[in-house]
Amino acid sequence: MKALVVIPTYNEIETLAGALDGVRQAAPEAHILVVDDNSPDGTGRLADARAQADDHIHVLHRNQKSGLGPAYLAGFSWALASGYELVCEMDADGSHRPEDLALLIQRAEMADAPDLVIGSRWVSGGATADWDAKRVALSRGGNLYINAMLGLGVRDATAGFRVYRASLLRRLNLGEVEALGYGFQVNMTKLVADAGGRIVEMPITFREREAGRSKLSGGIFSEELALVTKWGLARRGAQLADAAGSAATAVRGAADRFRRAAQKRSR
Repeated sequence: MKALVVIPTYNEIETLAGALDGVRQAAPEAHILVVDDNSPDGTGRLADARAQADDHIHVLHRNQKSGLGPAYLAGFSWALASGYELVCEMDADGSHRPEDLALLIQRAEMADAPDLVIGSRWVSGGATADWDAKRVALSRGGNLYINAMLGLGVRDATAGFRVYRASLLRRLNLGEVEALGYGFQVNMTKLVADAGGRIVEMPITFREREAGRSKLSGGIFSEELALVTKWGLARRGAQLADAAGSAATAVRGAADRFRRAAQKRSR
């Protein structure tokens, strides 16, 4: 199947070349779209040079840094307009191994045709390299909270290494995406689940970034927590409304049966 790997960048000049080389070696049939948010360090110019030398590499320039979510959505739109069948997400910082990407694409191409394949750290066989106990607990705890609130049944809903089936992306209303930062991954997982999409997880090994500075911040985590809580409360409210409606229907049914029985006795 025709696959596109979307790699968002902002100041990734130290790691982008290695990421591109890794994908080209591990998944030579796949195409790559670098979505650069006007990186001041020259990442966009590097991507342009690589695209000129390799017809499997493409570049989408955006005017400013406006968040991970908008960058990926721009990449999705480009992929759908260009006729790709599989749309992959991958980081440029070396944390996602190209050999794992090849396995995710293979899984997406299997006969059961999953709509979303997530490269998961928290299923059997998944791993993280050089994470301390605090970071592991934060990630695992966050995913437990997400599942408790949203009932997604996904062990690693925050994972950013994944493959979407383009036909599924076309069914989604991507205008409903609310998250700008790393909450985007949870937001998209929720949209896929709400649309009835089939989600599978594959084990991957997540590595620390090879160079450069992490884009994670307290504000990113706060956004994700606030959105998950909002969505979870809305889900609980809908469940309570459904339960109340079912209870009301049951009461009306019992009342009707009682009235009919009383009418029969009075004849």
